[in-house]
Amino acid sequence: ARERNVRLCCVRADGSPHVTPVWFVFLRERWWIGVHAGSVKARLVARSPRVSPALEDGERPVVAEGGVRVHREGFPPDVVEAFTDKYGWDPRDPHGTGERTLLLEVAVRRWLMRGGAR
Repeated sequence: ARERNVRLCCVRADGSPHVTPVWFVFLRERWWIGVHAGSVKARLVARSPRVSPALEDGERPVVAEGGVRVHREGFPPDVVEAFTDKYGWDPRDPHGTGERTLLLEVAVRRWLMRGGAR
């Protein structure tokens, strides 16, 4: 997808939504999203691995629901390459500081709107 950000919707313990824009790649029919290991998003998906990524382009929105698999290391090379190509960003060492990043792999269970995601 040419869009830079997807809105990632997670569920808080009280049932309220937590929505944030995040960098992503859509590869092999999966959403791949990089998050800081200590972030609210990381804690929420560890507790409840159900999310909804949503893209709004004004004409052909994309909204999905899916389950998350958390990758802590051994990131797939094609996913790393896709992030590097799209953002100039390497999720294995995102800031050159050794700060830990997780990759969220979101397998779509249901498309609510399919729009133009590729």
